[in-house]
Amino acid sequence: MIRRILVALDPDTDTRTAVRYASELARRHGASVTGLAVVDTGHIEASIRGGGIGSMYYAVKLREQLTEEAHLVARRLIEEFDAVADEEGLRHRNTVAEGVPFQRIIEDMKYHDLLVVGKEPHFFYSHPEEKNKTLVRVVHESVGPVLVVGEVYRAIHRVLIAYDGSAAAARAIQRFAQLKPFGTEVALEVLTISEDTSEARLMLSLMEEYLQEHGFILNTTVRSSESVAEEIVRFAEEVKADLVVAGAYATSGLKRWLFGSSTSALLEKTTLPLFIYH
Repeated sequence: MIRRILVALDPDTDTRTAVRYASELARRHGASVTGLAVVDTGHIEASIRGGGIGSMYYAVKLREQLTEEAHLVARRLIEEFDAVADEEGLRHRNTVAEGVPFQRIIEDMKYHDLLVVGKEPHFFYSHPEEKNKTLVRVVHESVGPVLVVGEVYRAIHRVLIAYDGSAAAARAIQRFAQLKPFGTEVALEVLTISEDTSEARLMLSLMEEYLQEHGFILNTTVRSSESVAEEIVRFAEEVKADLVVAGAYATSGLKRWLFGSSTSALLEKTTLPLFIYH
């Protein structure tokens, strides 16, 4: 059961999509929604460092200007969020906070069941083109699951679950099954990529029993591929999935897919919404 949903607000277009998903989930579960806008004062401070004593006056003025600009954007985002929530008749609250975005989001997630956030959050409102690693850090450290969405809204009818037998993947599936964010009427496609077909079939049969006990109808598939990422993307397109469920700390190739290099390779390879849990 989902009772409290947190939406991280930022200037990106995918934030509007995040609010729409949160609204849909709130109506389905009778949940309340919290809109959180964080002014990244740490990033602002870092952007004005440098220069000698003579430049301190200008640094102070620049800090004040950037902070005020960021607060103006944050207040606008809150106003837009409140307008949507009021129109939808949702129970809602809002917060504008200063600090390090991922820390504030993680703290607030201690008191929410689900975080909904856009794929490319830019919480440094004065310069939204500057990307950061907020999303990756949030997924790694959040106590609850994260629904990551892109710019385009799509109704969730078919869900692809990437399962490699790891504890991380199992935890993600359990949270999805327990919360039932989109109900049990969604069709599940559980995919395992393995060279050992017999072992994979055994894992899938056990997971199938578990998900059926939670009221889901599902299909299971075993594939063999050298590239976990590419195969999951191909399979998602093949079955016309609307959402991917995955664990954040899998020890297989899925881990490298989720958090390869400095940004999440998973977010770069698919436009589908992602339900991620560690």
